[in-house]
Amino acid sequence: MKRLRKAVFPVGGLGTRFLPATKAMPKEMLPVVDRPLIQYAVDEAREAGIEQMIFVTGRGKSAIEDHFDIAYELETTMSGRGKSLAILEATRMTPGSVAYVRQQEPMGLGHAVWCARDIVGDEPFAVLLADDFMVGRPGCLKQMVDAYERTGGNIICAQEVADDRTHLYGVITPGARSGRLTEVRGLVEKPAQGTAPSNLAVIGRYILQPEVMGVLASQEKGAGGEIQLTDAMAGMIGNQPFHGLTFDGTRYDCGDKAGYIQANMALALERDDIGPAVRAFGEGLFCRD
Repeated sequence: MKRLRKAVFPVGGLGTRFLPATKAMPKEMLPVVDRPLIQYAVDEAREAGIEQMIFVTGRGKSAIEDHFDIAYELETTMSGRGKSLAILEATRMTPGSVAYVRQQEPMGLGHAVWCARDIVGDEPFAVLLADDFMVGRPGCLKQMVDAYERTGGNIICAQEVADDRTHLYGVITPGARSGRLTEVRGLVEKPAQGTAPSNLAVIGRYILQPEVMGVLASQEKGAGGEIQLTDAMAGMIGNQPFHGLTFDGTRYDCGDKAGYIQANMALALERDDIGPAVRAFGEGLFCRD
């Protein structure tokens, strides 16, 4: 079993649900309090031991590359004014620890992952979707890596959802269960209401073996007219170990406006510097007669 060293971040999406804010700014750069979503995902990957971050970008996404570069003018100005640069340390990446590849057409998550095939090579890799904002200790991917080191194969993040929402997700056909780990016997992408095989939805964290790239190379379009990663993963079931890990923590759907606001509120309340002020404002706002 090869150690997990690489992570793919599909960041080429258009972010249409957040227009007009995302007309000139990638949705992955939307801040939760004072850090962009993509920074939280990268920090989660680092905690899990990931050594190389692979960003699958698209047109208009250069702000992400700039964010993880050295900002010479900013840092020089801050240093000249006696300000600490510690707050910027997490945004710096050395050339060997980051790679960028362009997804030229928005053809779905499966296609975005396939675009990273040459950099992934013959190694297992993680996939992190930044707008699935995961808060836990340890982080979601670290929980998955710990499970991967016991089981090998493929592991996907799972979350129980209400029965009336299963049609919005890829859904697991479950097998044997052991604690938070569930054997995956099948995957269905966005099943019609009332037909889902369980209420275990696939959430935006994956650990996959490189063979999935071969499946994606000939994958036909699925739900939504896009190349679905779920369909490719389903083709690997039975050939390799496949499990779903139910995340121990809280997920905020930051691809949704309400979920994004909830994430900001929750994290702001946890902060020592701004939490009391935010709480006082909230109590005044929500406790009015």
